[in-house]
Amino acid sequence: MELSLKDSDFLGSFELLWSEDLDKYEKNKLNLFILKINSNEFDYDLLIDMLIDPVIDYSISRQVKEKYKNRPATLSRKAREKFVEYARNNGELGELLLFCFLETHLGAPKILTKLELKTSTGHYVNGADGVHFLKLPDGNYQLIFGESKTYKEIEKAIYNAFESISAFKNGSHKNGKAKSGIQYEKNLISDNLFKETFSEEEMHFIESLIYPTKTTTFNVDDAFGIFIGFQIEVSDDEKAMPAADFREMIKVRVDKAVRDCFEYIQNKIMDLKLQGHNFYIYVLPFTDIDSKRKDIMGAITK
Repeated sequence: MELSLKDSDFLGSFELLWSEDLDKYEKNKLNLFILKINSNEFDYDLLIDMLIDPVIDYSISRQVKEKYKNRPATLSRKAREKFVEYARNNGELGELLLFCFLETHLGAPKILTKLELKTSTGHYVNGADGVHFLKLPDGNYQLIFGESKTYKEIEKAIYNAFESISAFKNGSHKNGKAKSGIQYEKNLISDNLFKETFSEEEMHFIESLIYPTKTTTFNVDDAFGIFIGFQIEVSDDEKAMPAADFREMIKVRVDKAVRDCFEYIQNKIMDLKLQGHNFYIYVLPFTDIDSKRKDIMGAITK
């Protein structure tokens, strides 16, 4: 199975500050990105341009893409309509960004996204934000369940992301709502595979990822991909700095804010008894996060 997105298209919106392991076993990696900076502002316009095509891959099944492959304008319209409906219900920018990072930076093809994991029209599953798979160097695989959170405070985003993952893993209740649970989600994936244009070989492969049998020649472990969006403050005086100084100031500020959370992340993993899983964490800072998130969502769906 091929990746839906190309590295150069989406990742061109960002600068990767660093990727670092969070534990001695190198199981959990945190990737810190920042948007490209233009005239002392994050280049949100560039991000919007780079998200317009991924909306199609995120929103539309392979079956629909195949049906309209010779009608790109119709395909784009259908994708935007579906994404608008979803965003109006309970979608957010972080889910789309996580899908893009897992596809491009991690190289983990999607199986299904949250828009496709729905039980009925207008009702979206209260579970993972999408499911991808990753082939490991040793020939084994991981099923990667997505979780995204964007808040002004980075600690709040981290807390809610891991609490949600714990509830999802255990199929537990939170605020009166039941998380679907990993096994339920796997059943849902299996039920929705017919909507995709997988070949018979691909279908067999995906089913073996979800339900390994005694004849399966590889191991499959459940892992998690996390997107964390948070807000950094920039004063009017700082916006007047020389461009090179401004870029350096932003990098130092973001670096400190994220590194200060390393121990907190490790403690959440241990406290919630999630240490058996691998975590692939993507962190991105925003300015004026609430308004920018709305602006971006509006621009890519108009």
